[in-house]
Amino acid sequence: MINPEQAAGAALLLRLALGVMFLAHAWVKVKVFTPSGTAQYFKSLGLPAEVAYLTMAAEIVGGVLLILGIETRWVALALVPLMLGTIVLVHGKAGWLFTNKDGGWEYPAFWIVGLLALALLGDGAAALGPKLGLS
Repeated sequence: MINPEQAAGAALLLRLALGVMFLAHAWVKVKVFTPSGTAQYFKSLGLPAEVAYLTMAAEIVGGVLLILGIETRWVALALVPLMLGTIVLVHGKAGWLFTNKDGGWEYPAFWIVGLLALALLGDGAAALGPKLGLS
């Protein structure tokens, strides 16, 4: 049996963890690799450079919205294709383990599971969306 009060706390923890991880990944792209370096990397994958900027924007906006608990279900679902893209375009060819050279696909796959679980759970505790009439 699920305790609704504990489920709300669990959703909050998952929401915060996923949001912080998206912001951390965006920060690496912006501050370490730089936006232009990230764009060059995306071009090396055969993607238009603009996809790099859209990815960084999705990670930043999605991360902030998850942390704040605004439209949590929709944001979580919207970020799934981004993570699927990392598997298909980058990590899938490196095998299963993320410790493999170029990282495998286990970590992005687990991230997808977390996003889907959050989409099923909803906002959880301390979410601003319901207070603003947005969830």
